[in-house]
Amino acid sequence: MRSRRSKLAWLGGACALALAVAAWALSGGTRARAELGLFTTLPIYWAEAAGMSEMLSLETRTGWTRSALERRFDLMPIDTLAGGDGAASPALADLDLLLLAQPRALSPHENVALDRWVRAGGHALLFADPMLTAHSRFAIGDRRRPQDVALLSPILGRWGLEMRYDPAQDAAERMIATDHAALPVRLAGTLHPVDGYPTAQEKCWIAYDRVFARCEIGRGRVTVIADAAVLEEAAGAALDAREDALDWLLESALDTGR
Repeated sequence: MRSRRSKLAWLGGACALALAVAAWALSGGTRARAELGLFTTLPIYWAEAAGMSEMLSLETRTGWTRSALERRFDLMPIDTLAGGDGAASPALADLDLLLLAQPRALSPHENVALDRWVRAGGHALLFADPMLTAHSRFAIGDRRRPQDVALLSPILGRWGLEMRYDPAQDAAERMIATDHAALPVRLAGTLHPVDGYPTAQEKCWIAYDRVFARCEIGRGRVTVIADAAVLEEAAGAALDAREDALDWLLESALDTGR
């Protein structure tokens, strides 16, 4: 009888193990991915489109950036950062990670909400381009066109940073060497500390031709890139370089140690 019970126990354990392995395989064999908020005027989640019907058309295709992001994260596009009282919008409040890619100018409430969200422990990666070079099918002034010039001085200043732009710089794309992947930039800005910073609450490390800044803000972190060329469409070696650079930025900027 004891032998029979032992066999039954062994079979039960084997079945449980098989079911666990099957569940692991069906889930993709990986842990749950983190959610990443996406706040942008660039055609990352949706391709550029003249209207909603075209946007939803099967003929409309997005570029490589969305695919790269979705290999790592569950992507959550959001269109506002704040409620009417300066509190984080419900979409932002539910997130720990945020990508701001050439966002529109923020409202006063959004500046307050984003700053509070970061100080409470949020991690953000911000691409702020002072002279966007990505091609758009829409003319300057068209509201469907991506933000041509980053207008983010209030929030950057709150974090102890100022972005400057040199109109006399070479207009050709160049590669900035980093300690990791080379970073492609074109008509980039430079980041500088604001007078009076850093403080005990805002500590920024500025590097890589001043195109890169990493700031510890309260309990959170912000990584700022004063250019957005890395997100542009490309092919061949240029695309490989962009993918490598974005992988590095995502890994370093949004790693919360989970």
